[in-house]
Amino acid sequence: MDFITDLLLPGNDSIAATLVLYSFVIAAGIFIGKLKICGVSLGVTFVLFVGILMGHFGYIVDEHILKFVREFGLILFIFAIGLQVGPGFFSSFKKGGMRLNMLAVLGIALNVVIVLCIYYFGNIHDMTALVGVMSGAVTNTPGLAAAQQTISQITGSSEQVNLMASGYAAAYPLGVIGIILSMFVIKGIFRIKTDDEIRKIEAEQEDSHLKPYLLSVEVTNKLVDGKTMLELHEIVQTNFVVSRLMGQDEKITIPKSSTTIHCGDRLLVICSAADAPRFTAVIGPQIEMDWEAVPAPVFSRRIVITKSEYNGVALGSLRLHNGYRLNATRVNRAGVDLLASPALRLQMGDRLTVVGKLEDIDRLADKLGNSMKRLNQPNLITIFVGIILGIILGSINVGFGMKLGLAGGPLVVAILLSRFGYKAKLVTYTSTSASLLLRELGICLFLASVGIGAGKDFAAAVFNTTGMWWVIWGFVITVVPLLIVGLIARGHDRINYLSIMGLFSGSNTDPPALAYANNSTGNDAPAVAYSTVYPLTMFLRVVAAQALILCFN
Repeated sequence: MDFITDLLLPGNDSIAATLVLYSFVIAAGIFIGKLKICGVSLGVTFVLFVGILMGHFGYIVDEHILKFVREFGLILFIFAIGLQVGPGFFSSFKKGGMRLNMLAVLGIALNVVIVLCIYYFGNIHDMTALVGVMSGAVTNTPGLAAAQQTISQITGSSEQVNLMASGYAAAYPLGVIGIILSMFVIKGIFRIKTDDEIRKIEAEQEDSHLKPYLLSVEVTNKLVDGKTMLELHEIVQTNFVVSRLMGQDEKITIPKSSTTIHCGDRLLVICSAADAPRFTAVIGPQIEMDWEAVPAPVFSRRIVITKSEYNGVALGSLRLHNGYRLNATRVNRAGVDLLASPALRLQMGDRLTVVGKLEDIDRLADKLGNSMKRLNQPNLITIFVGIILGIILGSINVGFGMKLGLAGGPLVVAILLSRFGYKAKLVTYTSTSASLLLRELGICLFLASVGIGAGKDFAAAVFNTTGMWWVIWGFVITVVPLLIVGLIARGHDRINYLSIMGLFSGSNTDPPALAYANNSTGNDAPAVAYSTVYPLTMFLRVVAAQALILCFN
């Protein structure tokens, strides 16, 4: 039974013992992280604390293996994050998203200002420790990872890396609590009633201008009698699709651009809700009609795009009217319905809703793939090509001695690939389960490595006066910027409280706080605000942590 002792007792850094240690730390950390206190769980971050505990009791890993696993886990995690946030990174700057993002940027700037004030005027003059505290206070693991990788490149010291991890671990628990507490404070200051905010959100969602809107109208305007569908587009001047047409003979057809409409015809129009009044004004009144109940030789089906050659292809280039006698009504991408405009660029995994005869739908399905098995196959070429490009980019000096490093380089490349990869014929589609596996595996390997490495000196670094100040200053870094941003968001910009909850969670990249917001409101508005600010926030958190290390070391 000596081999059991060798595997389980501390002090053994063999490959087998290392694998057992990592497996235990990750499994135990994930299990404990699922336990909820007052409806809030710390999630996968508990892997770090279990790693610290095991390191404290003498469990060790060979230094070279520890560093490799830490950096490889970091790259996997960061690259998966980049692929996730990339598609929404640029669109998050549009319209209402710009206001939320500017508030998030203000919060990040205030975090940095407070850190600088503590460094110059407070009682902590070690920027390495302060960056760890800041990363824990804003619950941002990628920022910690980027800063650790940067300090390792500059000094080559594992002690500095472990010191940063200790600061992160000391500030993290109150960071989560501080975010939720700030939500309560803003709610109390403005005497907000959550039910009223939910009703306002629901009213706005009913009037949403973004999602496709189905409208049945009867042609009564003699001025459009005899006009073709192409001429109708020029008259209405907006994006829309006429999915079906019922003539006076009560036969249903799929209209083409050359199809003419006549008084008495009935049309099923797919447009945005904002444009619906245009059709009732130009064509005729809205009518109630159940198109599915009318016997017709046409059907509506969804086709999944699973052939890589159609990744990035404009919908209009498929020539659905002429080539297949079909109408595309909408495109579902990652659970969101998009209007099927000719200029819309298709992506792998899109679900295209078409209307027409079954034989024509089957022909198009064969052309586009429509095979769920193909979506289940991971696109490993794109992932590893992206990692290579990310490491190369991260090694380039971008000025003032700064490098994006093993965190920033893969993040930037992943964002660009997920948005523009189709131009290089690279398929970036990854199923939700595969993306989560890649991300969670990476962060677990990283956190376990950081915890095991920092565990030996953790108690000495944290359980003293210095550690107490880390906790106190971490709480200040968390709460003060959130309160300032919350006061501006509600007092000046009149932003809905549910969106503020999502803003707080997203600007601190904190899933536990988002889970609390979603559970306490029963509405997805916090998640929408979270996803709006998350991409830019994640990028700036990584850059800010690296910049502080580079400027003060």
